[in-house]
Amino acid sequence: MSDSIINVENLSKIYKLYNKPQDKIKEAIFRKKKLHKEYPALHNINFEVKRGEMLGIIGKNGSGKSTLLKIITGVVSPTSGKVTVNGKISALLELGAGFNPDLTGIENVYLNGSVLGFTKREIDEKLPSIISFADIGDFIYQPVKTYSSGMFVRLAFALSVNVNPDILIVDEALSVGDIFFQNKCYKKIDEIRNNGTTILFVTHDLTTVSLLCDRCIWLDRGEIREMGEVRKIISMYSNIQLEDNNKYKQDLVDVIKATQADIPVTEKK
Repeated sequence: MSDSIINVENLSKIYKLYNKPQDKIKEAIFRKKKLHKEYPALHNINFEVKRGEMLGIIGKNGSGKSTLLKIITGVVSPTSGKVTVNGKISALLELGAGFNPDLTGIENVYLNGSVLGFTKREIDEKLPSIISFADIGDFIYQPVKTYSSGMFVRLAFALSVNVNPDILIVDEALSVGDIFFQNKCYKKIDEIRNNGTTILFVTHDLTTVSLLCDRCIWLDRGEIREMGEVRKIISMYSNIQLEDNNKYKQDLVDVIKATQADIPVTEKK
């Protein structure tokens, strides 16, 4: 069995951006007329993830983190390149992804379980563990559209970790939950990692990345800027963020000074 469970090769994703929804239809009809702008969300991404590894992925908003995870999970198709996955994936992506808001929590568990390839009998066996971990009481029998964001995350995470995935993907969703549930989730992540589950973890919480992850990827404007030892990458990323923040503050000070210079001074009588 190969030691590599995820292999990403020359991966790129370009989104077509239209000023108006009807421009997409016009472009399809009049093929010679280009009515879109191209946005390169990812460009020539290459990396592999070892079986049982926990890989942290960091970067500013818009750097391509979520797009990368969506391609790995098969939600989005790449423009070029390929992703090879050698195992069953369970993913906790954006809030609401994969759940039908009109179905109850229980019904969504069975729906998502069947999508993951489980039989009803297998889901029946896992259901008590899912309900216990989610700990949302009788709301489990209510439509998920009535849930708070915290309740939704509880159910989604409980389902994700109790279906015995080969690969668990978590995209920032845990930041919605309260601190007690977050700690519960991190203990569960540590437990399933020790049992051999591979984990891809996207978050802005650099402390958690440094504590839990084996390696780290820093995405910047759709490209891998750095990849390697966690604390080294976080230190480099933090320094750049600090420089950008200081520059922003200085620019703001300069704007305020320039504005004040243009304000006429009123003499006191």
